[in-house]
Amino acid sequence: MPKNFEFLFDFGGPNSYLAHKVLPDICARTGAKAVYVPISLGGLFKLTNNQAPLVRYADTPAKRNYEMLEFDRFVRTHALPFTMNPRFPINSLQLMRAAIAAQHLGCFMPYVDVIMAAMWEDGADLTDADVVGHILNKAGLDSAALFTLAVDPQIKAELIANTEAAVARGAFGVPTFFVGDEMFWGKERLGQVEEALTKS
Repeated sequence: MPKNFEFLFDFGGPNSYLAHKVLPDICARTGAKAVYVPISLGGLFKLTNNQAPLVRYADTPAKRNYEMLEFDRFVRTHALPFTMNPRFPINSLQLMRAAIAAQHLGCFMPYVDVIMAAMWEDGADLTDADVVGHILNKAGLDSAALFTLAVDPQIKAELIANTEAAVARGAFGVPTFFVGDEMFWGKERLGQVEEALTKS
């Protein structure tokens, strides 16, 4: 029986984008389905006392430089149309709340695809609600409905609950994957994720 596995992500993390782009190939090879779980990376960092790599390795330039080298290698290996957003790091809280709203409105994956591309391929200013609205409407999504629902207290609470549940399971960054109860962190573990999915 094909397995489902969970993909915990935040649009603000470029590694979430990289994982998002290669997951379809993994799913095709394994017959598994990726279940996307929106979380708040900022909230996750706060709850786990974690920091972004560029901050964490600020005093270890060799480690920081190697992280960037590995990042670039991944992009080249998979021929991804990645562009570093000039506004990085970006507060993605509103985008993630809208992702929860998109789940409720039945347009989740189109929303994810559009926002991922706008953020990490087009370099769009997704801190500007007018820009986001234009991008969503152009893609045939109802930005007004998404924005309205995204500020609903229940939607906000759902994103918080997703994030707290991730922490309770041991997550500390994105992308994080769960195959059953087994956790894998980082795009570098995708080979291990695929191996776990092929086990009988």
